[in-house]
Amino acid sequence: MKSVAAVIHHAEEHCKANGSRLTEKRKHVLTGLIKSDKALSAYELIDFCKNEFGETIPAMSVYRILVFLQDEKLVHKLNLANKFVACAHITCDHAHGVPQFLICNQCHKVSEINIEKSTIETLKNSVQAAGFHLVTPQIELNCVCETCLSAAA
Repeated sequence: MKSVAAVIHHAEEHCKANGSRLTEKRKHVLTGLIKSDKALSAYELIDFCKNEFGETIPAMSVYRILVFLQDEKLVHKLNLANKFVACAHITCDHAHGVPQFLICNQCHKVSEINIEKSTIETLKNSVQAAGFHLVTPQIELNCVCETCLSAAA
């Protein structure tokens, strides 16, 4: 796994290539998500920035930063939990499938996996056949991670 500094540097280059800028506050919020193995709320990110960098960022600013990071495809929002995770593929330069999220319902660890676009296309067709229109193909699966499963045994 790459260091946080290497991931942040790659994110900076990504933003620069898209004509935007990864400011210090944006770096701080992204760092919190990169360092965490679970999804974080805006308020948890406020606490992280205060504890880690001694900087208090207002909630509205954190929400704006999260929207920016989402638009840049550096973070993902977990809709069911209303929390955010860093994209597992920030440093990749190749195409990926549609991201899906495995969420441990015990320790709340989150892992990002990819599902082939053809699988999502099949799902989309099934949704349309049922008389609905797919808004987002993101799936958040309730799971138990190996660590929690082993601890329960």
